[in-house]
Amino acid sequence: MLGGADKVNKGKGKAVNSKATTCTWHLYASRSSKDGNWYVKTYSLKHTCLQSKKIRACTTTFLAKHITRQVQSNPTVLIRSLQEDFQQTYSVGISKHKMFRAKARATKNVVGDYSKQYDLLRDYALELQSTNPNTTVKIDVVSEPNPHLATRQFKRIYICLGPLKLGFKACMRDLLGLDGAFMKGHYHGQILTAVSLDSNNDIYPLAYAIVESENTASWKWFLECLGDDLEMGFNSNFTFISDREKGVIPVIPQLFPNAKHGYCLRHIHENMRKQWRAKEFKEFIWRCATATTVQEFQSTMRELVEYDRAAHDWLNQIPPMHWARSHFTGRAISDVLLNNMCEVMNGKLEKGRDKPIITCLEFIREYIMKRICNMVKEQRKCQGLLTPTATKLLKKDEQQAAEYIARWNGGGKYQVDGPWNDQHVVDINQMTCTCRKWELTGIPCRHAIATWSEMTNTWEMVGELYTWVHKVYLLDTWKVVYDFKVEPIKGRIMWPKSDCPTRIIPPPYHKMPSRPKKKRRQFME
Repeated sequence: MLGGADKVNKGKGKAVNSKATTCTWHLYASRSSKDGNWYVKTYSLKHTCLQSKKIRACTTTFLAKHITRQVQSNPTVLIRSLQEDFQQTYSVGISKHKMFRAKARATKNVVGDYSKQYDLLRDYALELQSTNPNTTVKIDVVSEPNPHLATRQFKRIYICLGPLKLGFKACMRDLLGLDGAFMKGHYHGQILTAVSLDSNNDIYPLAYAIVESENTASWKWFLECLGDDLEMGFNSNFTFISDREKGVIPVIPQLFPNAKHGYCLRHIHENMRKQWRAKEFKEFIWRCATATTVQEFQSTMRELVEYDRAAHDWLNQIPPMHWARSHFTGRAISDVLLNNMCEVMNGKLEKGRDKPIITCLEFIREYIMKRICNMVKEQRKCQGLLTPTATKLLKKDEQQAAEYIARWNGGGKYQVDGPWNDQHVVDINQMTCTCRKWELTGIPCRHAIATWSEMTNTWEMVGELYTWVHKVYLLDTWKVVYDFKVEPIKGRIMWPKSDCPTRIIPPPYHKMPSRPKKKRRQFME
């Protein structure tokens, strides 16, 4: 460590000491004529001057090298913390601006260069496909009129990992949530995601893509790729739910005319509350949405007409089939009114959206890989024949079923009466109830449970109650979904090399005005 009055002399054998002070620190070195090495002949270690904390040799490059490990383990580490830690370790004072530049350089070394990673996309795709069989990776570039040009500008990339395809098919739920989120790095874009629900009503990510923007063309490209992976034909009856993005609304009926497209109720309410903020309007819209029969829905809408005609007319512009549960049909999949599955996914990916493209894609893949491991650990704690969520919902309906009386008609139907004039018909042969909750959720409603209880009391061979639950909620089904693991990949130096003659270059960089926002915009309830 050099003192404040010490200077380095690069001449031939000379003593080094400052004439400006009387410090006794002394060093004498000379070069050997035989081997050319320098040898210290005299060295006095004692200082009588105050030691300086400003060292020229402590450059930004030197700092970045020594704080790289800290930045890698904690990317959000504060500049002040790095300053204090470096001063305690090396007794060197660093300015805030110098440490800021050093952290920026260390971060760049950790996450990789933003522009260089685009050229590695094809190698990354080959590595994913070699380690995870049946994986789909599609890279779209900007069309180039000159075919002899050695570069192509990046436009989009789509990834659907092979294990996720198998897990989604094993889940047996034809439900997909669609949403997009902004990239926050050097090059802007959107992350599009397709997320489903597993047997325990937890999110199950299926596919993701990075596109230029959330427009009709990018959504059409994304859903075409997704349709090919899931073998979704023109007549597929999947159920989609989104936040009413303008780009995705016209695409779904164009590609899948028989599919149902639901709107997130929270976003509908957010648009409605701009003009009608009273709590009563929120109650009306939730009553309409949660109604399971058309008659119940129409009754609530008539009440809304009497309360506020303008609010009714605004809400009536949205077809009920897009947001009201009473207009949905499906196989244990359509009892979803909020796009929470995508909101949860976007929240998990927030820390990866400001990273370079491959680092961002790896952040998503590693999150999915870790999530599968966590779900397997959770399954090991479960007991019984149904998933924890299904067990909880079934017990709740069992408690309510105690207030109902079922009467047999001599065939395969029962009339079930309960409080508040709640009367419905349960068809044992079709496994349905006129309240439609059994059909929508796949879990027996209170009317069906009352019927099962009556049949059990009359010694009929009906089996256990769990046999009336849709098999999607069985614990064994849940375990099969997570039997398909996302495989880890090797480091970049071991990736296979693409033989494509062109290189991928990054998209145009557009600097946005003002300081980039880091926090997500949350919807107010």
